[in-house]
Amino acid sequence: MLHVLVVDDEKLARGRLRTLVAECTEPRAEVTAEAASATEAMALLASQRFDVALLDIHMPGADGLQLARTLAGLANPPQVVFVTAHAEHALQAFELEAVDYLTKPVRRERLAQALQKAERLAQMRKALQPDVAEDAWVVINERGRTLRVPLAEVLYFKAELKYVTVRTATRHYLLDGSLNQLEERYPERFLRVHRNALVAAQALRALERHTDPQEGEGWAVRLDGIDELVPVSRRQVAAVRELLGQ
Repeated sequence: MLHVLVVDDEKLARGRLRTLVAECTEPRAEVTAEAASATEAMALLASQRFDVALLDIHMPGADGLQLARTLAGLANPPQVVFVTAHAEHALQAFELEAVDYLTKPVRRERLAQALQKAERLAQMRKALQPDVAEDAWVVINERGRTLRVPLAEVLYFKAELKYVTVRTATRHYLLDGSLNQLEERYPERFLRVHRNALVAAQALRALERHTDPQEGEGWAVRLDGIDELVPVSRRQVAAVRELLGQ
């Protein structure tokens, strides 16, 4: 199953692509997220992985060509297929190594061909890079720039209001995503210790008694490299003890 991201500022266009993708039987594919702008797309890519990105070109703000250039810098970028009403950008699109260039209105058969190309290229890339770890980076967007933070440096993810704090030994970052998505994406690397926190399993050093100003007497974990304690909910104490004992 190919996971597809649709990026188009027109809601009706996104809906049509979602329908066409669902109708494709070879390869099997599913639109797992939509974005109305390049900014929304990058926020989704910071917390989710996609196999294919279907990109419109003319959008408010950064256009599809600019977004494709940004995607090329990611550790594990999706295959790019442009879907646009304008044929004059085809040369630029292929210079950016796009898989295909579809003009609207898109026919299901042409979309299926593009998805088949994307699937083949993804398989080839994986075969040529057997030693490259998947999901080795967390992509952070801040102050108009995009950063790649090595996942191995992340000590915890903590949900705060509508953002997630990404904590390394030296810095804090803000990530636009959800803990549930991160937990599903990195089940072997991070442990849910609280409703609002995931901690890196390899960074766990101790489980300690702790008094929280809001929750009172309880437990917290100490992580390698920082003095800050991360509260642990009572129902997760046993899981933390088990992991520390391994």
